Amino acid sequence: MGIKKFNPVTPSLRFKAISDFVEITKSKPEKSLTVSLSKKAGRNNRGRITVRRRGGGHKRRYRIIDFKRDKYDVLGKIIAIEYDPNRSARIALVQYADEEKRYIIWPDKVIVGDEVISSLDSQTDVKPGNSMKLKYIPMGSFIHNIEMNPGRGGILARSAGNWAQLMSKEKGFAQLKMPSSEIRLIKVECRATIGQVGLKEHSSFCHGKAGRIRWLGRRPKVRGVAMNPVDHPHGGGEGRAGQGNPHPVTPWGKPTKGAKTRKRKNRTSKYIIKRRKKK
Repeated sequence: MGIKKFNPVTPSLRFKAISDFVEITKSKPEKSLTVSLSKKAGRNNRGRITVRRRGGGHKRRYRIIDFKRDKYDVLGKIIAIEYDPNRSARIALVQYADEEKRYIIWPDKVIVGDEVISSLDSQTDVKPGNSMKLKYIPMGSFIHNIEMNPGRGGILARSAGNWAQLMSKEKGFAQLKMPSSEIRLIKVECRATIGQVGLKEHSSFCHGKAGRIRWLGRRPKVRGVAMNPVDHPHGGGEGRAGQGNPHPVTPWGKPTKGAKTRKRKNRTSKYIIKRRKKK
């Protein structure tokens, strides 16, 4: 794992910095663990655009990831580490003793040939890649792929280089320090995977040119101040002009850039011990 940089022989290579892909051991995915993925272009199930500036991009197939880790007490062996176009993290192909294969999020410091297991009790090693309930994980451990409800599957700390830290356990809940520095309560019956997600260098990558971003399905962004008043609240003005508003807003007039969107009386607020840092 490392960062590959280029000599600035062209403008697009001047700041380009990408992965060297040395950790990848298999170029094509396991066919039985992939499904077709249709284009959504930022639209919801009603066909309305809910995420702007999405469209195009390279054709992909979705890799079915085992976020639940519900194959209990069966030893599995890492047989390959692969690239996944649908997420920032790499994925690892695990083959279990009964010849079944599954994909998991690739934990850091796990290599081909290592063995992993998802246990129901505490009788297993606390090492990267192993999955167990929070009540069996030692305090201070770094974990990822964390469930919020028992049996639902991991939904927290799944992107490249991500992790959460187990701070304490009491009264059926565990205190976790999240990647955002938020401290929240999670039931000790929820499962998590030991270790940090691999590819820690992901935050240092630079695409180098607009074309690479288009390959990912992201379209260009036009500033509101460059538009006309009919198109955006920031638009208009004689010559170059600032946004004019005391705070930036969306094209529909709602505050953006830092505005809080969480409901005041959210039922899960009682599980948040400390809010994330303000940016």
